[in-house]
Amino acid sequence: MANIIDKKIVAYEVVNLEEQRRKAAQEETSPRQGMHEKVERPEMLVGATYKIKTPQSQHALYVTINDMVLNHGTEHEVRQPFEIFINSKNMDHFQWVVALTRVISAVFRKGGDVTFLVEEMKAVFDPQGGYFKPGGRFMPSIVAEIGFALESHMKMIGLLKEERMPEAHREMLQAKRAEYDTLTGQPQHEETVDDFPPDCKLCSKCYTKAVIIMDGCLTCLNCGDSKCG
Repeated sequence: MANIIDKKIVAYEVVNLEEQRRKAAQEETSPRQGMHEKVERPEMLVGATYKIKTPQSQHALYVTINDMVLNHGTEHEVRQPFEIFINSKNMDHFQWVVALTRVISAVFRKGGDVTFLVEEMKAVFDPQGGYFKPGGRFMPSIVAEIGFALESHMKMIGLLKEERMPEAHREMLQAKRAEYDTLTGQPQHEETVDDFPPDCKLCSKCYTKAVIIMDGCLTCLNCGDSKCG
């Protein structure tokens, strides 16, 4: 059956049927491995440790997340979280910390999409109130900050995509910041991560004290969230 080409040919590629058959045969003999409960823990795992220091305790929490490398040496090689440990000199939270690490590790080993843990943990609020980190970021609870650490780790290994603000949007925020400084009589300087006007409000999206009112509109100088669209 003939196919009519009604568009201009701008490129072409010669299909190697023998190469396609060889790749298909390799995939059949060595299928892609995924995480599941029966995967045995190897002698060594790769991972990272994140330090969490809160104003509620004089001792820091150290969150260690270890990953298993699946399909090593192939084009399908990926890192999947396998286990999590939380250590601290502070024994006040020992029971729930042990329970949390065991449950999260069990979810990791179950397989499938485990990225939902990030949003679930970040949504946990302490009934006694949260705390502010340096830079004005609000943490609703210690569990939420562990969720932020888990989010950073998943972005590092590629399970979550890094959300980058468009350059045009960033330049617009910098212009708004300069205009705001001029109106309020504050000195002009380059914007940094932990340098927002002292009278900023808390952003409900990124939990950072970076919301200003410009032209009658609430705008976050950190994430760009705006009530005016």
